[in-house]
Amino acid sequence: MKMSSSLARERKPYLLEFQNVTVYHGDIKILDSLSIRIREGENIAILGPNGAGKSSFIKTIVRELYPASGDNSVVFRMHGRDVWDVFELRSTIGIVSNDLQFTFARPLTGQEVILSGFFSSIGLFNRTVTPAMERKADEIFEFLEIEHLKDRPMTAMSTGESRRLLIGRALVHEPKTLILDEPTNSLDLHALHTFRQTLRKVARSGTGIILVTHNLHDIIPEISRVVLMKDGRFCGDGKKAEMLTDEKIGDLFHVPLHVREEGGYYYATGY
Repeated sequence: MKMSSSLARERKPYLLEFQNVTVYHGDIKILDSLSIRIREGENIAILGPNGAGKSSFIKTIVRELYPASGDNSVVFRMHGRDVWDVFELRSTIGIVSNDLQFTFARPLTGQEVILSGFFSSIGLFNRTVTPAMERKADEIFEFLEIEHLKDRPMTAMSTGESRRLLIGRALVHEPKTLILDEPTNSLDLHALHTFRQTLRKVARSGTGIILVTHNLHDIIPEISRVVLMKDGRFCGDGKKAEMLTDEKIGDLFHVPLHVREEGGYYYATGY
């Protein structure tokens, strides 16, 4: 008997495990005793207001920030290991962020952007591109339906177009999970629609999604779990419908509102 997709996902190993993880920036505590487990292939949203610590959480995952040691039992594992190679980590987890998009605001073609993912570089200076890499890049252009961007420079693209290319760059190593940090900032309605369709296609292909956002409408239907975050702490974790309620989202953002669901998406109104 074939296992259901949800049950199969539940039996996958943990991608990451945090227990009592605290992070400081200088003398300021920016993450406070975070505990969470996320499985490979799981689609999850981290939702919270600006300044909640969401981006710091992502930087801790990819080892741009490090947990503080203390008296509490601190667990900080990726794939069940306490120590791992950074380069291996970056091939296992793809990252798309506004900082990365700013870094790529230069006259590189779409082809160069995708291929640079093989080298974790900005562009292809002194890099040797193999035919296999070119074939993989072509597959990604076709999969994301962005073939028309192959020869266009990043400086001539819209925000939405360049963001979809960065997703393609992150997919070259076939990562188990794709992390997106506030991915729809600066997108107009058409670009938002196109981007969400792209993200849904990635999720349905089997790549896990960790979506970090302050917008309810970013949470695509394929995401089943939502973690609420504010003041550097997780303050809620559960099934999407249980987390996205008037009371919980109103408390999270300190505003009276009404949450409505439409077509698998959630929207906040009345504030």
